[in-house]
Amino acid sequence: MLAPDRLRALVEAHLEELALAPELGGLAESMRYALVGGKRIRAVLCLATGEAAGAEPEELLPAAAALELVHAFSLVHDDLPALDDDPVRRGRPSTHVEFGEAVAVIAGDALLAEAFRLALTYPTTAVARQLAGATLGMIGGQYLDITGRREDEAQLHRLKTGCLFEAAVSCALSVAGVPEREQGPWRAFGTELGPLFQIVDDILDGDGYVETHGLDGARRLADRAAERAQERLGEIEADTDVLSEIVGGLAARSA
Repeated sequence: MLAPDRLRALVEAHLEELALAPELGGLAESMRYALVGGKRIRAVLCLATGEAAGAEPEELLPAAAALELVHAFSLVHDDLPALDDDPVRRGRPSTHVEFGEAVAVIAGDALLAEAFRLALTYPTTAVARQLAGATLGMIGGQYLDITGRREDEAQLHRLKTGCLFEAAVSCALSVAGVPEREQGPWRAFGTELGPLFQIVDDILDGDGYVETHGLDGARRLADRAAERAQERLGEIEADTDVLSEIVGGLAARSA
């Protein structure tokens, strides 16, 4: 079983070598710009889950890359002035600041299309279906966010953040050929990761859960989410040590 750092290195190398559709021409520059940086948490989670379920990392790389492309698409669009209006992403100008709003819009579109092109390279359509469901959920969560419909905080974050974490697990299971009847414990684990990530993110930013629950309350919620994730891992009949390490890293991250 490869450690998270090794898995991340595999993802980075795969993304650097990823061949984009030649029809995109010069748009590829802005797409690759949007892909630079980040911790590749969702992709690493996909590789670690698949490896624990019996697949080789190389088999999982297209699915892992597809997750990263969907994530990048969401960030490019979220940063636009019409949405969150964020001028900086990952320590440098956002894609729309660097290339202009029009290019950013179509770069995001192209990242999403490329993600599904990758997902559809598998013999099964399950990977693409899982990715589509997660993308729709993420977009639905963003709609709740921008329209101010935040009455159900947990539902908002389950959609906006959690869906792609759940997809990282479910896509890996599809690649590994885990029968649907045996996926329950894995999927239960996946549902705990979105809340954990979001709460810790809010603690680092001082908003969201911190505003509604206070710093100590948010920290307790994060700790409980991490405990639940570890408990779910204990129900899986496989070597989940690397997944456990990923959970610990999510709970303890400081950036």
